[in-house]
Amino acid sequence: MNRRENLKLLFTGSIGAGLLMTGCEPEQTTLAHEPVLATGGTPGNRTEEEKIRDAELLAEKFFTEAERKKLDTLGDIICPADSESPAASELKVTDFIDFMMVDQPGNQTRMRGGLMWLDFEADEKFGKLFNDLSNDQVMEIVDLVAWPDKATPEYEGAVKWFNLVRNMVCSGYFSTQAGWKYIDYKGNTPNVWDGVPQEVLDKHGLSNPEKYKDLYLKPEDRANVVQWDDEGNIIG
Repeated sequence: MNRRENLKLLFTGSIGAGLLMTGCEPEQTTLAHEPVLATGGTPGNRTEEEKIRDAELLAEKFFTEAERKKLDTLGDIICPADSESPAASELKVTDFIDFMMVDQPGNQTRMRGGLMWLDFEADEKFGKLFNDLSNDQVMEIVDLVAWPDKATPEYEGAVKWFNLVRNMVCSGYFSTQAGWKYIDYKGNTPNVWDGVPQEVLDKHGLSNPEKYKDLYLKPEDRANVVQWDDEGNIIG
């Protein structure tokens, strides 16, 4: 079998390759899928069925230790550490990808196939497994597939696989507090409303009625807690 046929086997996602790469029987290759938010969100918003399913998915592992090491290496290339943020491996992005493989088994075949391809390519070029390569050797392989516009046709399948990995690494990374901080994501946080700005009122020839002036929220009073009397009137 030549190189092109090997690559085709790894990336076509055929049933035979799926059984080989995932170790599943045919009836195990699909799972009933319900929308799931892994470990995020507000716990009170989860139904009991969702909580049980989350626990089952989190207890199940897909990757081998060798595969996890490959993904840690790739993750730290895609999202490396710098002066402002940690590396993907420090944020345990591979755990997120593992969860996604269990939650969405349709991606298992091409993910495992691509991880197998890394060893195939490493052996072809350097006579070693991917996890035994030097940093420079790793980058030589990554550069073959990380730039779709520059990749040669024989690496088309590997490029698509690397895109999948890159998307999952970024999804996992930017689902963490460190990732949010890096992109300065504020989310659904409270802001301050001091009413319509005076310049806007002036532009439209409007004004706030003076008789309500004492009831307006004053910036200096915004931290005060409103109090009511027994009849529901604001008293302070």
